[in-house]
Amino acid sequence: MLLTGCFVSAIALFSCNTIDVFEKFESFPKNEWHVSKQPSFAFEVKDTTAPYHIYFVIRHTDAYKYNNIWLNVKVHSKTDTIVNQKLDIGLATDATGWEGIAMNDIWEIRKKITAAPFKFTKKDTYQYSLTQLMRDNPLLNVLSAGIRIEKVSF
Repeated sequence: MLLTGCFVSAIALFSCNTIDVFEKFESFPKNEWHVSKQPSFAFEVKDTTAPYHIYFVIRHTDAYKYNNIWLNVKVHSKTDTIVNQKLDIGLATDATGWEGIAMNDIWEIRKKITAAPFKFTKKDTYQYSLTQLMRDNPLLNVLSAGIRIEKVSF
């Protein structure tokens, strides 16, 4: 009986915590990310009091030949541009190999693109767009790219 009570209490405790997550991807035909293919995602902000962690997410094969990816990330609303910046995102090191999670020869890597949690100043729909800036066009062995936005819970 005591064990059952603890189990029910644990479920009640953890079920009250919700994780607000927005995550969208765009897949690339033939696993080739062309420069002209610029994934774009709309995110609606309803809570301006909460900070958010913002991630770039990439899925690639083991055959991806770089330890990084150069991106241009643009964030804008109907009325203004919030961010338009180039980022050099590390995906692996020579010492430890790929970061992220492996599923056979496919890797999924999430990297924060903001140094600290970000607060949106107004309720609006924000458009995120990604452009790969690597020398290769198309960039081979990339299955998909996207954005993940998590509300920070305390």
